[in-house]
Amino acid sequence: MKSFNCACALRAALIAVSLTGSATLARAEIKDYEFQLVDQTVKKGDAVISVRLVHKPDGKPVPDAVIFATRLDMAPDGMQEMATKIAPMPSTEPGVYKFKATLSMAGGWQLSLGAKVQGETGTVESKLVLKATP
Repeated sequence: MKSFNCACALRAALIAVSLTGSATLARAEIKDYEFQLVDQTVKKGDAVISVRLVHKPDGKPVPDAVIFATRLDMAPDGMQEMATKIAPMPSTEPGVYKFKATLSMAGGWQLSLGAKVQGETGTVESKLVLKATP
């Protein structure tokens, strides 16, 4: 009877380990995620910049990511030292992340983002270029 219980326990443990391993394999890779600008152009001055985080294989939005790195500068126009502060704002649309910034000049601006996606290892990093118009 003892050997039967040990065999059942061993079998259950092996099944649990195999299920855990297959669940890990089913996860997406961090390269399967990307940020996309909602609008390519914004008005110079106080602006709201919206980006969408998507899972590329199925195109679905990714809510509840933790964005921990943001930078907005004029690197596309060769002025990376011309940076401005950027602040997160609330969004009502799942997978859309909004930021408020003051764009002091018209021209090209680069938004650099770093984020963690729930349940994934690694960091989603993007550099998005938008245009500020007068």
